[in-house]
Formats: sequence, C-alpha cells, structure tokens
Amino acid sequence: MAKKRRPQPQSAAPQIKDGEVPVVGAREPCPCGSGRRYKACHGRRAAHAATELVQRPFEGLPGECDWVALRELVPAATAELTLKGGLPEGVPSVTLATVLPMAWPALRRENGAVLLGLQNDTASGDLSRDLADTLQRALATEPGNPVAAARPAADGPRLQDLLDTDAPFEPTVHTGFEFWVENAENATGEVAASLERANAAAVPTARIPGLEGAYWCEAPEKNHLRWVTAHPEEQLLDALARLHAAGTSSLGEDTRLVGSFRAHGLVVPVWDLPSSMGAEDVAKPAAAFADRLAEALAVTTPLTTEERRARGGLTNRQITLS
Repeated sequence: MAKKRRPQPQSAAPQIKDGEVPVVGAREPCPCGSGRRYKACHGRRAAHAATELVQRPFEGLPGECDWVALRELVPAATAELTLKGGLPEGVPSVTLATVLPMAWPALRRENGAVLLGLQNDTASGDLSRDLADTLQRALATEPGNPVAAARPAADGPRLQDLLDTDAPFEPTVHTGFEFWVENAENATGEVAASLERANAAAVPTARIPGLEGAYWCEAPEKNHLRWVTAHPEEQLLDALARLHAAGTSSLGEDTRLVGSFRAHGLVVPVWDLPSSMGAEDVAKPAAAFADRLAEALAVTTPLTTEERRARGGLTNRQITLS
C-alpha cells in the first residue's frame, strides 16, 4: 500500500488570497502552501470556474432568442452591436457575424472595424464570457488582423457588461458570406472561389418579420420554420400539448409541428412546411399561431389525458443542440 502523505501544518502555509494564486503545472505543489498538488487544490477551483456551464448565456441581452438562432440555426447573418460608453477611437463599428472565414473568433478590418464571430467553439462554459473576452481583444488588435482563440479569465466581463442592453438587436440575414470581405463584388481568384464554396453550403434562410427568433429555412424535401422562444420550458410544452391535442398546432394545410430543439436554455419548436411554402407565406399563419399560443400559455388547469399524451410525444421528439 502506498504511504499516506502527511498533511502539512496549516500554520506553515503562507497566506495567499485566491486571486493572487498563480497558475502552475497541474502536478506541481499548489503555491498556496497546502501541500497538495495544484490540480487538487486551487487548480480544481479554477477548472470549475472555467467549465461551469451557463445554461442561458444570452439572458439579459436584447433579442436573446435571435442570439440563440444566429448561434445555432442561421448560416449567414450579421447584427450591429452597440457598446456601453460608445465605440473606442479608431473603431468605426462592431458587428456580430454568425461565422467568419477560417472560423476566426474575430477580425479587425483594415479600417479598424471589428467583426465578432458567434459560431465558434467555446473555451469555457460561459459563451457570453468567451465572446466578451474575444471582443475586448479584437478592439485592441492592430487593424488588418484576425483574433486567435483564448481562454477568458474566470472573473472576466460578459457581453452583458460590455454591450448597451438598451440598444435594439436587429439581425440581417444574408444569402451568402459576402460580408466577409469589403467590395466582395470585385473579388477574384482564391477569395472569389472561397466565397463561392461557402455560399454553396449555406442553407437558404429568412427571418420572419415581427416575430423574434422565428426563421424559415429551405430544405431539399421540406421547408421548415424554427422558432426560438423565451417561454419557460415546462409551461411552453404544456401549451404546445394543448394546441396539438386540439388540432391547432399547425400553420395551415400540409404543415405539422414535428418537435423541438433545446438550445442555450431556450426551446425551439420546429414545423415541417411544404416545399411550396416560402418565408413570406409563413409570416401570417405564424403570427396567428403566436396568438393561439398566448391563449394556451394562460391556461393553468391540469392537462387532460389526451394533452398529456401529446406532451409526451413532443418531449420524445426534443433534441438538445447545446
């Protein structure tokens, strides 16, 4: 049997505050003087802080549903961001983009403008903190350079700390990725070829006007409406079950509520649509459904047997994206 390590007297340990403990190798003695390895002492706390999952990273931001949609569902879109206190000198604009070339986390254009990529791998469990860290580094990057990925400080700012939460969030959906480069219409050579390849892979998508988080997309066999909602999950599933059992959960002839996604703490109901039904065709029936949903959400009586059965079917067809 291995000998037990004799604990070090606590009185001999130097008094170092958590914020002052430097990061060392995982197997090295913790600098706090506890006698334990770093990974079993302060390193454990640091790792926990870096990996603890924030279920709703965009909560508190205007347009939370659209943030989730751009992160998970929309291939090509941008939105202008407003910083608290205004833009720094030399930065004419800050723009959120679904994805950037080479999957860069961010890009500082030659003119000083910043593009912040949303669909990137996260270094911690808090997407908002990751994006805020990338944004801060992008603002300080020399113009004409991309921003590399990095792990944010566990106590670093979040988007909610950097963005003006009173400013509107208005995404613009694009048919392609021409927003990557300035004067894209004059692109030639490898740049033009790269844009062509990226555009070919993008699923045609459109935002439904007047309905936050609602996006139509075109698929080979059926079109879809995917609608990110901010309603509490259990309450929403009850309401959808009531409508489904009553035969009023569709958006018209040949349409069907087929299930839902769960993404960043929000539920995303999904409808199958006929191939002939475009984005402009779904706007009116979707608005009518929103009215029916509001009425169903207000009902507080227990679900009937048929409604519970409908709810079970919807729950079984739920997929978690994040």
